[in-house]
Amino acid sequence: MQAAMMQFIEDRQIRKNAPQFRTGDTVRVNWKIKEGEKERVQAFEGIVIRKTKGGVRASFTVRKMSFGVGVERIFPLHSPRYETIDILSRGAVARNRLFYLRGLRGKASKVDTIEDREEEKTAAPAATK
Repeated sequence: MQAAMMQFIEDRQIRKNAPQFRTGDTVRVNWKIKEGEKERVQAFEGIVIRKTKGGVRASFTVRKMSFGVGVERIFPLHSPRYETIDILSRGAVARNRLFYLRGLRGKASKVDTIEDREEEKTAAPAATK
């Protein structure tokens, strides 16, 4: 009985319009911030380095570089505090957790996009002829 009630409550809290993104994607999270009586939207743009499952408790971590310092923020996926999650580019990664990006600097910390990988595949057969 109690498990059924918990399931009912969690089903009501899940966002139906959550976008489908993966680890390695570059996203912009428009997060609502309350300052005194006012509420405004602040954008946080970076690479998704982790995404956890768990129904209503699902979350994802976004990492960005701000003035040469790495900043990470964990966002609940089904939170009512964000307005939108915009997917800016799709990353081509083979891992679920990208914690190795923390130790990289400069251009080494960039993630290949799916478009870049497709261009390399089409250019490679032409170069071998």
